Amino acid sequence: MSAECIVSNSACLIALERIKRLDILPKVYPTIWIPEAVMIEIGFTTDWLLVQIVNNRVLVDTLRTQVGAGESEAIALALETENFPVLLDDKKARRIAKQLNLQVTGTVGMLLKAKKRSIIPMLKPILDALEEVDFRISFQLRTRALELAGEL
Repeated sequence: MSAECIVSNSACLIALERIKRLDILPKVYPTIWIPEAVMIEIGFTTDWLLVQIVNNRVLVDTLRTQVGAGESEAIALALETENFPVLLDDKKARRIAKQLNLQVTGTVGMLLKAKKRSIIPMLKPILDALEEVDFRISFQLRTRALELAGEL
């Protein structure tokens, strides 16, 4: 089985960096691609983030009429990289990605996968920390995630 790959937008990266838990992401997804716009938005680099230029600028420009630069380039890059799944939290960007038949996950979904694989022992403290740095998680999503994690 090949290593799991994902294309990431900036929201998850920024949120995890703010709570000093950026280490979780490459343990869940060993190969993480980001477009240039995301690299600019996050303002940092790591040795495990692979920056890729998006070729389909027409698609990016079209998506930009509905979502931000990072989301637009992340969706376009996911389509260009053999339909890798895309890590998005923005509701509109997620809807667009799904319409384009991309597999979509969010920060909470990625953290659930980390819990399931014993990369993190508990989900709740991480969700609490994310909320403290203004990462918005709906009550419904939080409750469902904690149920799935067996922490409710």
